Amino acid sequence: MALAVRSLACTYYDGFHIEPHRHGWAQLVYAVSGVMSVRAGGTLWIVPPARAVWVPAEAEHEIRALGDFAMRTVYFTPALAELLPRECCALDVPPLLRELVLAIVAIQLIDELDAEGMRLAAVAIDRIAAARSLPLHLPLPRDPRAVRIADRLRADPSCSLELAQLARDAGASVRTVQRLFLTDTGLRFGEWRQRLRLLHGASLLGGGSSVTHAGLEAGYAGPSAFTAAFRKHFGFTPSQLA
Repeated sequence: MALAVRSLACTYYDGFHIEPHRHGWAQLVYAVSGVMSVRAGGTLWIVPPARAVWVPAEAEHEIRALGDFAMRTVYFTPALAELLPRECCALDVPPLLRELVLAIVAIQLIDELDAEGMRLAAVAIDRIAAARSLPLHLPLPRDPRAVRIADRLRADPSCSLELAQLARDAGASVRTVQRLFLTDTGLRFGEWRQRLRLLHGASLLGGGSSVTHAGLEAGYAGPSAFTAAFRKHFGFTPSQLA
């Protein structure tokens, strides 16, 4: 039997960590409920419910549950995934793609000689190719001084310290930190910090927090400021995720 598609359905508790690994199959990791973080290379994705991460074959990645988390994964052979993204990315999952994923997971295994199953897989691949990518990723710096600042802020996204204090504590000048973040992540420090806060807010919303609580925990003064920044970055409002 020559398998073309296989699948996995799992529910994990808060903090469960799938260690860094790679495999020869391309993978769509769909969050049915709860929030996951996916790290691949130098990038971190925070993925709320009803969204997914695409992981190409052989890409090293790790997954962590942020709260209790239900995952549905569909694996495709490299030949089937040839026209799909070559890099990891976060994807929107419209209703049709969601139902295709759940149908394939219910089947579990699709053999190349299974004509009906292969037609289902072909439609799923077409819908993955057409899915809208989402800005749910946070590039991570590499320089140790910038890493110290990034780790500090990731531990407390609502931290109110100014860049001058953060840079001083990390043993660098403000100008050096700004240069390091832009060089390592492609984002200015202020842009990186805002994206971290918005992704943190998105993860809280996905875990059931209110818009007000998520905004305050993400470091915003109130729900209106959080909503405006959230809509500008993601293209939809926090209430559409809550």
